[in-house]
Formats: sequence, C-alpha cells, structure tokens
Amino acid sequence: MKAYTYVKPGEAKFVEKDKPVILKPTDAIVRMVKTTICGTDLHIIKGDVPAVKSGTILGHEGIGVVEEVGEAVTNFKKGDKVLISCVCSCSKCYYCKKGIYAHCEDEGGWIFGHLIDGTQAEFLRVPHADATLYHTPEELSDEALVMLSDILPTGYEIGVLKGKVTPGCTVAIVGSGPVGLASLLTAQFFSPAKIIMIDLDDNRLERALSFGATHAINSSNVDEAIQKVFELTDNRGVDVAIEAVGIPATFDFCQKVIAIDGTIANAGVHGKPVLFDIERLWIHNINITTGLVSTNTTPQLLQALAANKIQPEKLVTHYFKLSEIEEAYEIFGKASEHNAIKVIIENDITPVE
Repeated sequence: MKAYTYVKPGEAKFVEKDKPVILKPTDAIVRMVKTTICGTDLHIIKGDVPAVKSGTILGHEGIGVVEEVGEAVTNFKKGDKVLISCVCSCSKCYYCKKGIYAHCEDEGGWIFGHLIDGTQAEFLRVPHADATLYHTPEELSDEALVMLSDILPTGYEIGVLKGKVTPGCTVAIVGSGPVGLASLLTAQFFSPAKIIMIDLDDNRLERALSFGATHAINSSNVDEAIQKVFELTDNRGVDVAIEAVGIPATFDFCQKVIAIDGTIANAGVHGKPVLFDIERLWIHNINITTGLVSTNTTPQLLQALAANKIQPEKLVTHYFKLSEIEEAYEIFGKASEHNAIKVIIENDITPVE
C-alpha cells in the first residue's frame, strides 16, 4: 500500500509499505476513507518528536471502513464505517478506568503516527478496536467526523473543560488555528459573555468572528493587544485564557491577561520552556492546566454534532487526494500563505469493494 512516511528530520516521503495485519485479537484493520494533517505531524517531520522512528507512517486522524477484525472484537464488523479516535484505549488499565485514555498503559494513548503506524495511508491497524473506534451517524458529514478525531475533543477537553468556561465568563483564546477555533466552537456550549480571539493573522481572526467570537484582536503589537483585552474586561482581565499555539510568547500573553481567580488552560504543544511569572501571579489565585487529549468526550461531541449544535466541518478549507498528499503538506506547512485551517485528504488509491 501507499503511505506518507517519516524518514528523518526534515524529510518524509509517500512510499510503498506493507499492508497492516491483525497482530492481536483486539485489533481491527481499517481501510482509510479520509484523513487530515495536524500541526503535530509538522513537528514530527522537523525532528521535534524523537520517539518517532524512521519508517513510521504519519497521521492520527480520520475515518474509514472496517476491513477485518480480530476474534476478540465485538462492537464492529467488516463493512462498518468508523471514526478513528486519535487516542487508543484498552479500557481496562489504571488510567483508562479514570477516563485518562491519553495515558493508557497497554498499547494506548497517542500512538498513531507516533509509536505505531498512522492514518495517512491506504490501511490502518487499530489496537483495542472496541474502545478506539466509533460508529458514525449517517447524518454527519465526513468532514465533521474527521474533525472529531482530534482537534474538536482537544479544544473542548484541554481548552474549554480544563479552563472551566462558565455562563457569563470572559474567555481569551490565544491562537486562531485549528485547536483555537475548535475551542471557540465548543466554548459556546457554555454561553460565555465574551470570547476574544487573539492572533497575528487577520484572515484567521475574520474566520473566528464568523464562527462566533465576540471580539478579535491582532497581537502584532503585544502591548496594545493586552491593553485591548483589559479594556474589554473592565480592566480585570479574562476569566479563562486558552493557549492554543505552544510557544513562549503565547503563554506569556495568557499570563499577562488572566484575571484574579482565572484559569490558563494550555492546549498548545510546547517544545521550549516558558517563563512563569509566579512572583507576580502567586497572589492572584490563578490556576494553570495542561494536558493531552483523552477523547473521553467523543460520545458527547458526536451527540452534539448530530443535534447540529456545532458545525466543525467549517474548519475545512482545502481538499486533496491521498495521491496528492505531498502537495497537501506543502499547503498546510505554509498555512498562513494559503489561508489554510484544516485539509481533507481522501483515499483515491484503494479500490472500494
């Protein structure tokens, strides 16, 4: 089969790979239908994730059709259309029983495109298929379902829920990329009074306003942007600051605008240390949360999508075929130049039975 594969820092290729096979009774083999590219994939190609070995197929998001199941799989059968969670869960270990699937101790957590082969291929082996796959409601679009693999639960769990967004509160989301916009969509479940989007890209800020943000601030002048946040919040700062980029400057922006008793919810993936102003903030009773998504809210989000409460398909800006995945990476890697948010990559190689 064909698959997009990590080679070495700075290099990935679309190459021929062996089709996966059942390794354990709890496995399933899925024929990929559609996948996408995540910012994490770009980090891997740059060499920022040394755990990824040369030859690993990239990708951790997508939908597909079950080709084969192991003898212990009971919830799925050949021909079922499925949503593939970005996190695998055995459902039995210490952390899975606590709902923290991100840290599953038995071939689980974030392993697709990281520790095992991922979704940017014709076929995928899915460990713990009964707990990792989800049946797809017929009324939901493929695009909406792909967004539910990772970015929607990430924005919701790590941004909105950990940030403790509540009715009437004020929220700043720093970073108007895929995770920031997913946080924006799901924050609206809780009716905050204000959702202030912060970004350097005016096109993304315009998109955020169309998705329900109440205010948008370009942070090219950081001091002016911070002042605007305080002007919008009676000079108190925001109750919730969601960091959705993963660089020191955006974390610093969050700690500069957080109100007394507020919560900084860090959803960005950081590759460098940040400076925490604890000497100033200790007396302000603030909270800081971090986390890797567990996708334990996927059933809840599926229901919300089925009820048309949110439309995550709006995040999709570009479409490609699997045979065009190298071009898709070129576009996504220069997202600001192409006004790209999320891309959809459709498997045009594998014959459909």
